[in-house]
Amino acid sequence: MAVAQIPVELFVGHQHTTVDILFFSYFKNKEGDNSRWLFFNRNRASLDYRMTPTKFLPQFGFTEAISYQRKKLKGFAPVAVMQVFSSGVFPKAGIQFARLSKHLTIFTWWVCETRQRPDLDYFLLLRFTPKLNDRHKVFVQAESINALPTADEDPFRFTQRLRVGIQRNTFQFGTGADFHQTGRTTFTQITNVGGFFRHEF
Repeated sequence: MAVAQIPVELFVGHQHTTVDILFFSYFKNKEGDNSRWLFFNRNRASLDYRMTPTKFLPQFGFTEAISYQRKKLKGFAPVAVMQVFSSGVFPKAGIQFARLSKHLTIFTWWVCETRQRPDLDYFLLLRFTPKLNDRHKVFVQAESINALPTADEDPFRFTQRLRVGIQRNTFQFGTGADFHQTGRTTFTQITNVGGFFRHEF
């Protein structure tokens, strides 16, 4: 099942504000049905309240991924990923698992950069929207983003994001938090707590 809507999220936290566009879509075949090619798209920008002309500048990231789905693989598929961040361009390849339904989304991948001194990335997205009544659903979304370096001197980077709220028709709103950890033996942690508003166009 393809997710036809394009959700746009505004998250306002006590440390920074983010805008996030994340959606899945199957490419169509000649008959207009879903093909075996699944497209994952994410565009994200962050604005830190401490921004100065030289420090804490706005951050952005674009992630595009294409996977080849076959029913025999039961959700597993090879995937090619291209990420563009403020820090550079990162081509990656690996294995993906996707299960997309009306009320439950499970999306995860293990990918590796194709460059020298690559990072190994593990990404997990869980979304659960059980029905409350004809107009309302519970909205719960959790993410885990993990960068594991192969070079001894490079830091580990971990991110967790949680959103809990209510969905009314094509709108979702509620509270949430983002957690970031960076380091190797000791870690620097940044926490951003606030509220979110999402709309599916």
